[in-house]
Amino acid sequence: MAVLVDELREYPYVRWRVKHWCHMVSDTGFDELHAFAAALGIPRERFQRDHYDLPPWLRERALAQGAHAVTIHELSQRMAGPRGDRNRARDERRRAARAGDASSLDSSA
Repeated sequence: MAVLVDELREYPYVRWRVKHWCHMVSDTGFDELHAFAAALGIPRERFQRDHYDLPPWLRERALAQGAHAVTIHELSQRMAGPRGDRNRARDERRRAARAGDASSLDSSA
């Protein structure tokens, strides 16, 4: 059970003043995520269906309060909610396809 933040990314073409941010998710459920966000002072209306966007200064505070820094790939695999479910299913299909390709190579030898 953890709150996760990915690496900061630059979004140079957005119209907002802040051009760098990361994503904050939970790997268990949204109640934990909302409680963590509230402790950081982030209003609930900043929740974006399955994550919060954090500017650099909030990312640092989240890490100081116990969030785990992960890659975007790990975040997408561990995040709670429908998008996390879709990401895990997609990766499982890719693994199965690669395994099928490898076994067809073995049988043709």
